[in-house]
Amino acid sequence: MAVLAYVLFKVSSGSEREVCQKLIGFDEVLHADIIFGEYDVVAKVEMPELSKLEEFVSLKVRNVPNVLVTSKMIVSREYKGKSQRPKT
Repeated sequence: MAVLAYVLFKVSSGSEREVCQKLIGFDEVLHADIIFGEYDVVAKVEMPELSKLEEFVSLKVRNVPNVLVTSKMIVSREYKGKSQRPKT
């Protein structure tokens, strides 16, 4: 069963676009967004299993230039809006 998670990033000031562009180059990243608030960037990722999430963050994400802090939030249940439901 696939694991979905949001990874939140604090990055060096002014590097948000650069970090997002690097993140979307990883196969595991479904999308990355610049956000306002305590964190600067959020990425939604999909892993084949939970153990791969830590490996992905440790070996790939933390090596992205200008990434200062990461925080992982694992999705327990996903709900889709009307625009994303399959049409019947």
